[in-house]
Amino acid sequence: MLSLETIICTFCVLSVAARAEFKARNCSEVREASIAKGFGFSHVPHQEIPGTHLRVCLQGNTCCTEEMEDRFGQQSKQDFENLVDEMSHILRSTFVSRHKRFDEFFLELLENTERSLNDMFMRTYGKPYMQNAEVFENLFAELKRYYTGGNVNLEEMLNDFWSRLLERMFTLLNSQYVITEDYLECISKYTDQLKPFGDVPRKLKAQVTRAFIAARTFVQGLSVGREVAQRVSKVSSTPACIRAVTKMLYCPFCQSMPGVKPCKNYCLNVMKGCLANQADLDPEWNQYIDAMLLVAQRLEGPFNIESVMEPIDVKISEAIMIMQDNSAQVSYRVFQGCGQPKPAGITRSARGVSDVFNARFRPYSPEERPTTATGNSLDRLVVDIKEKLKDFKKFWSNLPEAMCVEDRVTAGNASEEECWNGHTKGRYFPEVQKDGLTNQVNNPEVGVDITRPDTLIRQQIMALRVMTNKLKNAYNGNDIYFQDSSDEGSGSGSGSGCTEVCPTYMDGTAATEIPVVRADRSGPVDNSAPLCAPSVALPTMLALSALALQRQWR
Repeated sequence: MLSLETIICTFCVLSVAARAEFKARNCSEVREASIAKGFGFSHVPHQEIPGTHLRVCLQGNTCCTEEMEDRFGQQSKQDFENLVDEMSHILRSTFVSRHKRFDEFFLELLENTERSLNDMFMRTYGKPYMQNAEVFENLFAELKRYYTGGNVNLEEMLNDFWSRLLERMFTLLNSQYVITEDYLECISKYTDQLKPFGDVPRKLKAQVTRAFIAARTFVQGLSVGREVAQRVSKVSSTPACIRAVTKMLYCPFCQSMPGVKPCKNYCLNVMKGCLANQADLDPEWNQYIDAMLLVAQRLEGPFNIESVMEPIDVKISEAIMIMQDNSAQVSYRVFQGCGQPKPAGITRSARGVSDVFNARFRPYSPEERPTTATGNSLDRLVVDIKEKLKDFKKFWSNLPEAMCVEDRVTAGNASEEECWNGHTKGRYFPEVQKDGLTNQVNNPEVGVDITRPDTLIRQQIMALRVMTNKLKNAYNGNDIYFQDSSDEGSGSGSGSGCTEVCPTYMDGTAATEIPVVRADRSGPVDNSAPLCAPSVALPTMLALSALALQRQWR
Protein backbone atom coordinates (compact mmCIF):
# COMPACT_ATOMS: atom_id res chain seq x y z
CA MET A 1 0.00 0.00 0.00
CA LEU A 2 1.05 3.52 -0.64
CA SER A 3 2.27 5.35 2.37
CA LEU A 4 0.49 8.43 3.60
CA GLU A 5 3.56 10.48 2.73
CA THR A 6 3.48 9.27 -0.88
CA ILE A 7 -0.21 10.11 -1.22
CA ILE A 8 0.34 13.60 0.16
CA CYS A 9 3.24 14.24 -2.25
CA THR A 10 1.20 13.04 -5.24
CA PHE A 11 -1.70 15.27 -4.23
CA CYS A 12 0.61 18.27 -3.97
CA VAL A 13 2.05 17.68 -7.45
CA LEU A 14 -1.42 17.34 -8.95
CA SER A 15 -2.52 20.51 -7.16
CA VAL A 16 0.41 22.48 -8.59
CA ALA A 17 -0.30 21.12 -12.08
CA ALA A 18 -3.97 21.98 -11.75
CA ARG A 19 -3.11 25.55 -10.69
CA ALA A 20 -0.74 25.87 -13.67
CA GLU A 21 -3.42 24.54 -16.03
CA PHE A 22 -5.93 26.92 -14.55
CA LYS A 23 -3.56 29.85 -15.08
CA ALA A 24 -3.07 28.88 -18.75
CA ARG A 25 -6.82 28.96 -19.31
CA ASN A 26 -7.35 32.28 -17.64
CA CYS A 27 -8.92 34.86 -20.00
CA SER A 28 -8.07 38.03 -18.08
CA GLU A 29 -5.39 39.00 -20.63
CA VAL A 30 -7.95 38.66 -23.41
CA ARG A 31 -10.36 40.89 -21.50
CA GLU A 32 -7.70 43.58 -21.06
CA ALA A 33 -6.61 43.41 -24.73
CA SER A 34 -10.23 43.67 -25.88
CA ILE A 35 -10.81 46.78 -23.78
CA ALA A 36 -7.58 48.28 -25.15
CA LYS A 37 -8.84 47.65 -28.70
CA GLY A 38 -12.07 49.47 -27.93
CA PHE A 39 -14.37 46.46 -27.78
CA GLY A 40 -17.23 46.82 -25.32
CA PHE A 41 -18.18 43.19 -24.93
CA SER A 42 -21.06 42.48 -22.58
CA HIS A 43 -19.27 39.40 -21.31
CA VAL A 44 -15.74 37.96 -21.57
CA PRO A 45 -15.25 34.57 -19.88
CA HIS A 46 -12.96 34.52 -16.85
CA GLN A 47 -11.55 31.26 -18.08
CA GLU A 48 -11.78 29.17 -21.22
CA ILE A 49 -15.10 27.64 -22.24
CA PRO A 50 -16.00 25.00 -24.85
CA GLY A 51 -15.88 26.58 -28.33
CA THR A 52 -18.57 24.61 -30.12
CA HIS A 53 -20.39 27.86 -30.90
CA LEU A 54 -17.48 29.29 -32.93
CA ARG A 55 -17.73 29.42 -36.76
CA VAL A 56 -14.36 30.92 -37.72
CA CYS A 57 -11.91 30.27 -34.89
CA LEU A 58 -10.90 26.85 -33.52
CA GLN A 59 -13.71 25.08 -31.65
CA GLY A 60 -11.61 23.78 -28.79
CA ASN A 61 -11.47 25.51 -25.45
CA THR A 62 -11.73 29.24 -26.05
CA CYS A 63 -11.92 32.66 -24.44
CA CYS A 64 -14.41 33.89 -27.08
CA THR A 65 -18.15 33.98 -26.88
CA GLU A 66 -20.34 33.98 -29.98
CA GLU A 67 -20.82 37.74 -29.57
CA MET A 68 -17.06 38.26 -29.46
CA GLU A 69 -16.43 36.30 -32.66
CA ASP A 70 -19.18 38.22 -34.47
CA ARG A 71 -17.72 41.55 -33.37
CA PHE A 72 -14.25 40.41 -34.38
CA GLY A 73 -15.62 39.64 -37.85
CA GLN A 74 -17.16 43.11 -38.17
CA GLN A 75 -13.94 44.72 -37.00
CA SER A 76 -11.88 42.62 -39.41
CA LYS A 77 -13.86 43.95 -42.38
CA GLN A 78 -13.30 47.50 -41.20
CA ASP A 79 -9.60 46.88 -40.46
CA PHE A 80 -8.98 45.38 -43.89
CA GLU A 81 -10.76 48.14 -45.80
CA ASN A 82 -9.06 50.82 -43.71
CA LEU A 83 -5.69 49.23 -44.40
CA VAL A 84 -6.29 49.19 -48.16
CA ASP A 85 -7.45 52.79 -47.97
CA GLU A 86 -4.37 53.80 -46.00
CA MET A 87 -1.96 51.98 -48.31
CA SER A 88 -3.49 53.57 -51.43
CA HIS A 89 -3.89 57.06 -49.98
CA ILE A 90 -0.66 58.44 -51.44
CA LEU A 91 -1.50 56.97 -54.84
CA ARG A 92 -4.97 58.49 -54.89
CA SER A 93 -3.98 61.88 -53.49
CA THR A 94 -1.11 62.18 -55.97
CA PHE A 95 -3.34 61.63 -58.99
CA VAL A 96 -5.95 64.05 -57.62
CA SER A 97 -3.45 66.82 -56.88
CA ARG A 98 -1.36 66.42 -60.06
CA HIS A 99 -4.43 66.32 -62.29
CA LYS A 100 -5.56 69.58 -60.69
CA ARG A 101 -2.14 71.21 -61.11
CA PHE A 102 -1.73 70.28 -64.76
CA ASP A 103 -5.30 71.20 -65.61
CA GLU A 104 -5.03 74.60 -63.95
CA PHE A 105 -1.66 75.22 -65.57
CA PHE A 106 -2.84 74.49 -69.12
CA LEU A 107 -6.01 76.57 -68.74
CA GLU A 108 -4.12 79.50 -67.25
CA LEU A 109 -1.50 79.25 -69.98
CA LEU A 110 -4.25 79.58 -72.58
CA GLU A 111 -5.76 82.58 -70.81
CA ASN A 112 -2.39 84.31 -70.39
CA THR A 113 -1.45 83.71 -74.02
CA GLU A 114 -4.74 85.13 -75.29
CA ARG A 115 -4.44 88.16 -73.03
CA SER A 116 -0.85 88.75 -74.14
CA LEU A 117 -1.78 88.55 -77.83
CA ASN A 118 -4.74 90.86 -77.35
CA ASP A 119 -2.70 93.48 -75.47
CA MET A 120 0.19 93.47 -77.92
CA PHE A 121 -1.97 93.46 -81.05
CA MET A 122 -4.01 96.34 -79.63
CA ARG A 123 -0.83 98.38 -79.19
CA THR A 124 0.60 97.36 -82.55
CA TYR A 125 -2.36 97.28 -84.93
CA GLY A 126 -4.98 99.31 -83.10
CA LYS A 127 -8.31 99.78 -84.83
CA PRO A 128 -7.88 97.17 -87.64
CA TYR A 129 -7.23 94.55 -84.95
CA MET A 130 -10.20 95.68 -82.84
CA GLN A 131 -12.48 95.41 -85.86
CA ASN A 132 -11.35 91.82 -86.50
CA ALA A 133 -10.59 90.63 -82.95
CA GLU A 134 -13.28 87.95 -83.09
CA VAL A 135 -11.11 85.96 -85.50
CA PHE A 136 -8.48 85.60 -82.76
CA GLU A 137 -11.07 85.18 -80.02
CA ASN A 138 -12.56 82.25 -81.93
CA LEU A 139 -9.11 80.71 -82.27
CA PHE A 140 -8.53 80.63 -78.53
CA ALA A 141 -12.11 79.62 -77.80
CA GLU A 142 -11.73 76.59 -80.06
CA LEU A 143 -8.33 75.69 -78.58
CA LYS A 144 -9.84 75.78 -75.11
CA ARG A 145 -12.85 73.79 -76.26
CA TYR A 146 -10.56 71.13 -77.68
CA TYR A 147 -8.49 70.96 -74.50
CA THR A 148 -11.56 70.62 -72.30
CA GLY A 149 -12.79 67.64 -74.31
CA GLY A 150 -14.84 69.34 -76.98
CA ASN A 151 -15.65 67.99 -80.43
CA VAL A 152 -12.95 69.92 -82.32
CA ASN A 153 -10.74 68.84 -85.20
CA LEU A 154 -7.57 70.84 -84.64
CA GLU A 155 -6.35 70.80 -88.25
CA GLU A 156 -9.66 71.95 -89.69
CA MET A 157 -10.02 74.59 -86.99
CA LEU A 158 -6.54 76.03 -87.69
CA ASN A 159 -7.20 75.98 -91.45
CA ASP A 160 -10.39 77.93 -90.79
CA PHE A 161 -8.48 80.47 -88.70
CA TRP A 162 -5.98 81.21 -91.46
CA SER A 163 -8.77 81.32 -94.04
CA ARG A 164 -10.73 83.87 -92.03
CA LEU A 165 -7.59 85.91 -91.41
CA LEU A 166 -6.82 85.90 -95.15
CA GLU A 167 -10.33 87.10 -95.97
CA ARG A 168 -10.14 89.93 -93.44
CA MET A 169 -6.65 91.00 -94.50
CA PHE A 170 -7.39 90.80 -98.22
CA THR A 171 -10.45 92.98 -97.70
CA LEU A 172 -8.46 95.52 -95.66
CA LEU A 173 -5.51 95.58 -98.04
CA ASN A 174 -7.83 96.00 -101.03
CA SER A 175 -10.26 98.46 -99.51
CA GLN A 176 -10.52 100.28 -102.87
CA TYR A 177 -12.59 97.33 -104.12
CA VAL A 178 -15.93 95.82 -103.16
CA ILE A 179 -15.14 92.29 -101.92
CA THR A 180 -18.28 90.17 -101.89
CA GLU A 181 -18.91 86.81 -100.20
CA ASP A 182 -18.76 85.05 -103.55
CA TYR A 183 -15.43 86.66 -104.26
CA LEU A 184 -14.08 85.55 -100.86
CA GLU A 185 -15.24 82.04 -101.63
CA CYS A 186 -13.23 82.18 -104.84
CA ILE A 187 -10.17 83.32 -102.91
CA SER A 188 -10.46 80.29 -100.63
CA LYS A 189 -9.96 78.02 -103.65
CA TYR A 190 -6.51 79.48 -104.22
CA THR A 191 -5.38 79.63 -100.59
CA ASP A 192 -3.02 76.67 -100.83
CA GLN A 193 -1.48 77.91 -104.07
CA LEU A 194 -1.07 81.47 -102.87
CA LYS A 195 0.45 80.68 -99.46
CA PRO A 196 -0.20 84.30 -98.45
CA PHE A 197 1.24 83.78 -94.95
CA GLY A 198 4.33 81.93 -96.10
CA ASP A 199 5.23 78.73 -94.25
CA VAL A 200 3.96 79.96 -90.87
CA PRO A 201 0.54 78.21 -90.98
CA ARG A 202 2.05 74.82 -91.85
CA LYS A 203 4.70 74.97 -89.11
CA LEU A 204 2.34 76.39 -86.50
CA LYS A 205 -0.33 73.80 -87.29
CA ALA A 206 2.12 70.94 -86.70
CA GLN A 207 3.40 72.48 -83.45
CA VAL A 208 0.01 73.43 -82.02
CA THR A 209 -1.66 70.15 -82.97
CA ARG A 210 1.02 67.96 -81.43
CA ALA A 211 1.32 70.09 -78.31
CA PHE A 212 -2.42 70.16 -77.65
CA ILE A 213 -2.85 66.46 -78.32
CA ALA A 214 -0.08 65.71 -75.81
CA ALA A 215 -1.40 68.15 -73.19
CA ARG A 216 -5.02 67.07 -73.39
CA THR A 217 -4.22 63.37 -73.51
CA PHE A 218 -1.84 63.63 -70.55
CA VAL A 219 -4.46 65.35 -68.41
CA GLN A 220 -7.01 62.76 -69.51
CA GLY A 221 -4.51 60.10 -68.46
CA LEU A 222 -4.17 61.64 -65.01
CA SER A 223 -7.95 61.70 -64.73
CA VAL A 224 -8.25 58.02 -65.68
CA GLY A 225 -5.49 57.09 -63.23
CA ARG A 226 -7.28 59.00 -60.50
CA GLU A 227 -10.62 57.30 -61.18
CA VAL A 228 -9.07 53.83 -61.37
CA ALA A 229 -7.15 54.30 -58.12
CA GLN A 230 -10.22 55.57 -56.29
CA ARG A 231 -12.51 52.80 -57.52
CA VAL A 232 -10.13 49.89 -57.11
CA SER A 233 -9.16 50.91 -53.58
CA LYS A 234 -12.86 50.88 -52.61
CA VAL A 235 -13.65 47.35 -53.86
CA SER A 236 -15.66 45.55 -51.19
CA SER A 237 -14.21 42.48 -49.49
CA THR A 238 -15.73 39.01 -49.89
CA PRO A 239 -17.08 36.93 -46.97
CA ALA A 240 -14.24 34.43 -47.48
CA CYS A 241 -11.72 37.24 -47.22
CA ILE A 242 -13.26 38.58 -44.01
CA ARG A 243 -13.23 35.10 -42.47
CA ALA A 244 -9.54 34.77 -43.30
CA VAL A 245 -8.70 38.22 -41.90
CA THR A 246 -10.69 37.49 -38.73
CA LYS A 247 -8.84 34.21 -38.26
CA MET A 248 -5.52 35.97 -38.81
CA LEU A 249 -6.05 39.05 -36.62
CA TYR A 250 -8.47 38.03 -33.88
CA CYS A 251 -8.53 34.26 -33.43
CA PRO A 252 -5.33 34.60 -31.31
CA PHE A 253 -7.61 36.35 -28.76
CA CYS A 254 -9.74 33.22 -28.55
CA GLN A 255 -6.62 31.12 -27.90
CA SER A 256 -5.56 33.38 -25.00
CA MET A 257 -2.75 34.88 -27.15
CA PRO A 258 -3.95 38.43 -27.94
CA GLY A 259 -0.39 39.77 -28.18
CA VAL A 260 0.84 37.28 -30.80
CA LYS A 261 0.96 38.74 -34.33
CA PRO A 262 0.50 36.78 -37.57
CA CYS A 263 3.45 35.24 -39.39
CA LYS A 264 4.44 37.30 -42.45
CA ASN A 265 3.95 34.52 -45.01
CA TYR A 266 0.60 33.72 -43.45
CA CYS A 267 -0.42 37.37 -43.86
CA LEU A 268 0.82 37.39 -47.47
CA ASN A 269 -1.37 34.42 -48.40
CA VAL A 270 -4.39 36.05 -46.79
CA MET A 271 -3.79 39.37 -48.57
CA LYS A 272 -2.98 37.79 -51.92
CA GLY A 273 -6.28 35.93 -51.70
CA CYS A 274 -8.23 39.02 -50.64
CA LEU A 275 -6.55 41.23 -53.28
CA ALA A 276 -6.40 38.69 -56.11
CA ASN A 277 -8.54 40.79 -58.45
CA GLN A 278 -6.60 43.97 -57.72
CA ALA A 279 -3.36 42.20 -58.60
CA ASP A 280 -4.81 41.36 -62.03
CA LEU A 281 -4.93 45.10 -62.69
CA ASP A 282 -1.14 45.34 -62.54
CA PRO A 283 -0.17 44.37 -66.14
CA GLU A 284 -2.46 47.02 -67.67
CA TRP A 285 -1.57 49.48 -64.90
CA ASN A 286 2.16 49.13 -65.64
CA GLN A 287 1.61 49.64 -69.37
CA TYR A 288 -0.48 52.71 -68.60
CA ILE A 289 2.30 54.13 -66.37
CA ASP A 290 4.87 53.51 -69.12
CA ALA A 291 2.66 55.29 -71.66
CA MET A 292 2.17 58.25 -69.30
CA LEU A 293 5.95 58.52 -68.92
CA LEU A 294 6.36 58.53 -72.72
CA VAL A 295 3.92 61.43 -73.14
CA ALA A 296 5.59 63.23 -70.23
CA GLN A 297 8.83 63.10 -72.23
CA ARG A 298 7.02 64.73 -75.14
CA LEU A 299 5.75 67.48 -72.85
CA GLU A 300 9.35 68.24 -71.92
CA GLY A 301 10.55 68.19 -75.52
CA PRO A 302 9.09 68.83 -78.96
CA PHE A 303 5.43 68.79 -77.86
CA ASN A 304 5.91 71.34 -75.06
CA ILE A 305 2.70 73.38 -75.15
CA GLU A 306 4.29 76.17 -73.12
CA SER A 307 7.04 76.78 -75.69
CA VAL A 308 4.45 76.61 -78.51
CA MET A 309 1.80 78.92 -77.07
CA GLU A 310 3.84 81.68 -75.48
CA PRO A 311 5.33 83.02 -78.77
CA ILE A 312 2.21 82.36 -80.82
CA ASP A 313 1.46 86.09 -81.02
CA VAL A 314 4.87 86.66 -82.63
CA LYS A 315 4.30 83.88 -85.16
CA ILE A 316 0.86 85.15 -86.15
CA SER A 317 2.24 88.68 -86.45
CA GLU A 318 5.05 87.35 -88.63
CA ALA A 319 2.43 85.78 -90.90
CA ILE A 320 0.55 89.10 -91.06
CA MET A 321 3.74 90.91 -92.06
CA ILE A 322 4.41 88.33 -94.79
CA MET A 323 0.90 88.85 -96.13
CA GLN A 324 1.31 92.63 -96.05
CA ASP A 325 4.72 92.56 -97.75
CA ASN A 326 3.39 90.31 -100.52
CA SER A 327 -0.04 91.92 -100.76
CA ALA A 328 0.47 93.25 -104.29
CA GLN A 329 1.60 89.85 -105.60
CA VAL A 330 -1.19 88.04 -103.75
CA SER A 331 -3.81 90.47 -105.04
CA TYR A 332 -2.51 90.17 -108.61
CA ARG A 333 -2.74 86.36 -108.53
CA VAL A 334 -6.21 86.49 -106.98
CA PHE A 335 -7.37 88.95 -109.66
CA GLN A 336 -6.04 86.58 -112.31
CA GLY A 337 -7.99 83.66 -110.92
CA CYS A 338 -11.14 85.34 -109.63
CA GLY A 339 -11.34 88.40 -111.84
CA GLN A 340 -11.09 92.10 -111.02
CA PRO A 341 -13.54 93.10 -108.26
CA LYS A 342 -15.69 96.17 -108.64
CA PRO A 343 -14.14 99.46 -107.49
CA ALA A 344 -15.46 100.93 -104.28
CA GLY A 345 -16.60 104.49 -103.73
CA ILE A 346 -14.23 107.39 -103.03
CA THR A 347 -14.64 107.12 -99.30
CA ARG A 348 -13.20 103.60 -99.23
CA SER A 349 -10.51 103.94 -101.89
CA ALA A 350 -9.11 107.08 -100.27
CA ARG A 351 -7.64 104.96 -97.49
CA GLY A 352 -4.17 103.64 -98.29
CA VAL A 353 -2.60 100.35 -97.38
CA SER A 354 -0.33 102.08 -94.90
CA ASP A 355 -3.37 102.91 -92.81
CA VAL A 356 -4.20 99.25 -92.35
CA PHE A 357 -1.14 97.79 -90.68
CA ASN A 358 1.25 100.68 -90.24
CA ALA A 359 3.52 99.07 -87.66
CA ARG A 360 5.39 95.85 -87.24
CA PHE A 361 5.05 93.68 -84.19
CA ARG A 362 7.94 94.22 -81.81
CA PRO A 363 10.47 91.40 -81.40
CA TYR A 364 9.62 88.60 -79.00
CA SER A 365 11.34 88.85 -75.63
CA PRO A 366 11.74 85.61 -73.65
CA GLU A 367 11.77 87.63 -70.44
CA GLU A 368 8.13 88.55 -71.04
CA ARG A 369 6.83 84.97 -71.12
CA PRO A 370 3.42 84.69 -69.47
CA THR A 371 3.57 82.86 -66.16
CA THR A 372 0.87 81.20 -64.13
CA ALA A 373 -0.35 82.67 -60.88
CA THR A 374 1.21 79.78 -58.97
CA GLY A 375 4.59 80.37 -60.59
CA ASN A 376 4.66 76.82 -61.96
CA SER A 377 6.41 75.93 -65.17
CA LEU A 378 5.62 72.91 -67.29
CA ASP A 379 9.14 71.55 -66.87
CA ARG A 380 8.85 71.54 -63.07
CA LEU A 381 5.44 69.90 -63.19
CA VAL A 382 6.64 67.17 -65.53
CA VAL A 383 9.78 66.38 -63.52
CA ASP A 384 7.62 66.01 -60.41
CA ILE A 385 4.98 63.75 -61.99
CA LYS A 386 7.57 61.52 -63.68
CA GLU A 387 9.13 60.67 -60.33
CA LYS A 388 5.74 59.92 -58.83
CA LEU A 389 4.64 57.74 -61.74
CA LYS A 390 7.81 55.65 -61.56
CA ASP A 391 7.10 54.95 -57.87
CA PHE A 392 3.59 53.69 -58.72
CA LYS A 393 4.64 50.89 -61.06
CA LYS A 394 3.62 47.43 -59.80
CA PHE A 395 1.54 49.15 -57.12
CA TRP A 396 -1.31 46.63 -57.06
CA SER A 397 0.83 43.48 -57.04
CA ASN A 398 3.01 45.01 -54.30
CA LEU A 399 0.01 45.90 -52.15
CA PRO A 400 -0.04 42.63 -50.10
CA GLU A 401 3.63 43.09 -49.25
CA ALA A 402 3.02 46.69 -48.21
CA MET A 403 0.10 45.65 -45.98
CA CYS A 404 2.02 42.83 -44.29
CA VAL A 405 4.92 44.94 -43.07
CA GLU A 406 6.39 44.26 -39.64
CA ASP A 407 4.72 45.97 -36.65
CA ARG A 408 1.79 47.17 -38.76
CA VAL A 409 0.17 43.71 -39.02
CA THR A 410 2.73 40.93 -38.73
CA ALA A 411 5.46 39.76 -36.40
CA GLY A 412 8.01 40.07 -39.22
CA ASN A 413 10.64 37.63 -40.46
CA ALA A 414 12.64 37.78 -37.25
CA SER A 415 9.93 35.96 -35.25
CA GLU A 416 9.10 32.92 -37.38
CA GLU A 417 8.66 30.70 -34.32
CA GLU A 418 6.85 33.30 -32.25
CA CYS A 419 4.04 34.26 -34.63
CA TRP A 420 0.45 33.18 -35.16
CA ASN A 421 0.15 30.67 -38.00
CA GLY A 422 -3.64 30.40 -37.99
CA HIS A 423 -3.78 27.56 -35.46
CA THR A 424 -1.24 28.28 -32.76
CA LYS A 425 2.01 30.07 -32.11
CA GLY A 426 4.70 28.64 -34.38
CA ARG A 427 6.25 28.60 -37.86
CA TYR A 428 4.01 28.97 -40.92
CA PHE A 429 4.86 26.25 -43.44
CA PRO A 430 2.56 26.66 -46.51
CA GLU A 431 4.10 28.21 -49.63
CA VAL A 432 3.30 31.83 -50.45
CA GLN A 433 1.00 32.02 -53.48
CA LYS A 434 1.77 33.99 -56.63
CA ASP A 435 -0.15 37.13 -57.58
CA GLY A 436 -3.45 37.26 -59.44
CA LEU A 437 -6.80 35.53 -59.45
CA THR A 438 -5.88 32.28 -61.23
CA ASN A 439 -2.94 31.69 -58.87
CA GLN A 440 -5.26 31.53 -55.86
CA VAL A 441 -6.83 28.20 -56.79
CA ASN A 442 -4.81 26.48 -54.04
CA ASN A 443 -4.61 29.36 -51.57
CA PRO A 444 -4.64 27.64 -48.15
CA GLU A 445 -6.16 30.63 -46.34
CA VAL A 446 -8.78 32.26 -48.58
CA GLY A 447 -11.37 30.48 -50.67
CA VAL A 448 -11.28 32.30 -54.03
CA ASP A 449 -13.59 31.54 -56.94
CA ILE A 450 -11.20 31.98 -59.84
CA THR A 451 -14.05 31.57 -62.36
CA ARG A 452 -15.73 34.82 -61.29
CA PRO A 453 -13.49 37.86 -61.86
CA ASP A 454 -14.61 41.08 -60.21
CA THR A 455 -16.68 43.08 -62.73
CA LEU A 456 -15.54 46.49 -61.50
CA ILE A 457 -11.89 45.51 -61.73
CA ARG A 458 -12.40 44.27 -65.30
CA GLN A 459 -13.98 47.62 -66.18
CA GLN A 460 -10.95 49.45 -64.83
CA ILE A 461 -8.63 47.16 -66.80
CA MET A 462 -10.52 48.12 -69.96
CA ALA A 463 -10.39 51.83 -69.06
CA LEU A 464 -6.60 51.59 -68.65
CA ARG A 465 -6.25 49.70 -71.93
CA VAL A 466 -8.17 52.34 -73.87
CA MET A 467 -6.24 55.17 -72.22
CA THR A 468 -2.90 53.50 -72.86
CA ASN A 469 -3.74 53.24 -76.56
CA LYS A 470 -4.63 56.92 -76.67
CA LEU A 471 -1.40 57.87 -74.85
CA LYS A 472 0.72 55.86 -77.28
CA ASN A 473 -0.93 57.65 -80.19
CA ALA A 474 -0.41 61.02 -78.52
CA TYR A 475 3.27 60.18 -78.14
CA ASN A 476 3.43 59.95 -81.94
CA GLY A 477 1.43 63.16 -82.38
CA ASN A 478 -1.79 61.40 -83.30
CA ASP A 479 -5.20 61.85 -81.77
CA ILE A 480 -7.80 59.14 -81.13
CA TYR A 481 -11.19 60.13 -79.81
CA PHE A 482 -13.26 57.75 -77.73
CA GLN A 483 -16.19 57.78 -75.36
CA ASP A 484 -14.86 57.98 -71.82
CA SER A 485 -14.83 54.36 -70.62
CA SER A 486 -15.08 55.38 -67.00
CA ASP A 487 -18.77 56.20 -67.65
CA GLU A 488 -18.47 59.56 -65.98
CA GLY A 489 -16.49 62.74 -66.29
CA SER A 490 -13.49 63.71 -64.28
CA GLY A 491 -15.32 66.20 -62.13
CA SER A 492 -13.39 69.24 -63.33
CA GLY A 493 -14.58 68.97 -66.92
CA SER A 494 -11.14 69.93 -68.22
CA GLY A 495 -9.04 67.75 -70.43
CA SER A 496 -10.80 64.58 -69.35
CA GLY A 497 -14.15 64.42 -71.14
CA CYS A 498 -13.71 62.38 -74.30
CA THR A 499 -16.23 62.43 -77.11
CA GLU A 500 -16.44 60.55 -80.38
CA VAL A 501 -15.22 62.95 -83.06
CA CYS A 502 -12.80 62.87 -85.96
CA PRO A 503 -9.11 62.06 -85.79
CA THR A 504 -6.52 64.78 -86.19
CA TYR A 505 -4.14 64.51 -89.11
CA MET A 506 -0.49 65.46 -89.06
CA ASP A 507 1.01 66.90 -92.26
CA GLY A 508 -1.43 64.94 -94.39
CA THR A 509 -0.84 61.59 -92.71
CA ALA A 510 -3.86 59.98 -91.15
CA ALA A 511 -3.48 59.28 -87.47
CA THR A 512 -6.10 56.56 -87.53
CA GLU A 513 -8.51 54.89 -89.90
CA ILE A 514 -11.55 56.30 -88.13
CA PRO A 515 -13.67 58.16 -90.71
CA VAL A 516 -13.32 61.94 -90.64
CA VAL A 517 -16.32 63.79 -89.28
CA ARG A 518 -16.49 67.55 -89.56
CA ALA A 519 -16.38 69.21 -86.13
CA ASP A 520 -19.08 71.68 -85.20
CA ARG A 521 -18.04 75.22 -84.40
CA SER A 522 -19.05 77.70 -81.77
CA GLY A 523 -18.54 81.41 -81.38
CA PRO A 524 -19.52 84.31 -83.65
CA VAL A 525 -19.02 83.71 -87.37
CA ASP A 526 -19.11 86.77 -89.62
CA ASN A 527 -20.95 86.18 -92.88
CA SER A 528 -18.17 88.02 -94.65
CA ALA A 529 -15.61 85.54 -93.38
CA PRO A 530 -16.43 82.16 -94.90
CA LEU A 531 -14.65 78.99 -93.91
CA CYS A 532 -11.66 78.01 -96.00
CA ALA A 533 -10.97 74.83 -97.87
CA PRO A 534 -8.69 72.28 -96.21
CA SER A 535 -4.95 72.25 -96.91
CA VAL A 536 -3.46 70.53 -99.95
CA ALA A 537 -2.39 67.67 -97.74
CA LEU A 538 -5.98 66.44 -97.47
CA PRO A 539 -7.52 64.39 -100.24
CA THR A 540 -9.19 66.24 -103.09
CA MET A 541 -12.49 64.58 -102.38
CA LEU A 542 -12.52 65.90 -98.82
CA ALA A 543 -11.70 69.39 -100.07
CA LEU A 544 -14.63 69.37 -102.51
CA SER A 545 -16.95 68.09 -99.78
CA ALA A 546 -15.77 70.84 -97.45
CA LEU A 547 -16.46 73.54 -100.03
CA ALA A 548 -19.94 72.19 -100.62
CA LEU A 549 -20.56 72.22 -96.88
CA GLN A 550 -19.29 75.81 -96.65
CA ARG A 551 -21.83 76.90 -99.26
CA GLN A 552 -24.59 75.29 -97.23
CA TRP A 553 -23.45 77.16 -94.10
CA ARG A 554 -23.52 80.40 -95.99
